[in-house]
Amino acid sequence: MKTKEIECRFLEINKDALVKKLLELGAKDEGEKTLEETIIYDPELAWKAKGRFIRIRRNGDDIRLTYKNHAEHLVGGTTEIEFVIDDHKKAEALFESIGFVSYRHQQKKRHTFRLNDVTVDIDTWPRIPTYVELEGESEEALMDAARKLGFDWKDAEFHNAGWLIENKYKVPVTDLRWFTFDRYE
Repeated sequence: MKTKEIECRFLEINKDALVKKLLELGAKDEGEKTLEETIIYDPELAWKAKGRFIRIRRNGDDIRLTYKNHAEHLVGGTTEIEFVIDDHKKAEALFESIGFVSYRHQQKKRHTFRLNDVTVDIDTWPRIPTYVELEGESEEALMDAARKLGFDWKDAEFHNAGWLIENKYKVPVTDLRWFTFDRYE
């Protein structure tokens, strides 16, 4: 169980060129999948404005329950508690039965690579340009991976995906109930 995420993003990337570079560097290709997520807030929806939520994520057969608190927009500013569960619908029903709100259903396509000790996730959401997220054990590991991939550290983004989608790309994701490739409302 990790309690802090050490991550950054580089926006509006050329996916084909990045995949080619990753393979040239010997990164392990862990495949591409569509992630299905349910975002859950507290009954009063106070968490919504504070960047706190519970997420149930299905990635193929892997289902994970995560609590996130985006306290700061720094390289290590997100508190995360995550563990594996075996039933997405039962978990959603549990939270709804105690008054929590299954607020948003969302999807993204994620192509994952391992470059040494850094996870490189190429994320494609509906309605916004593809970006890459680097996650590792230290800021130094992220900086090294970014340099190898040809990214300038001054262009690194430390805001979370929701903030970027809403503020940079002007998609009102926190107000949407459906943010999927075939449904937007």
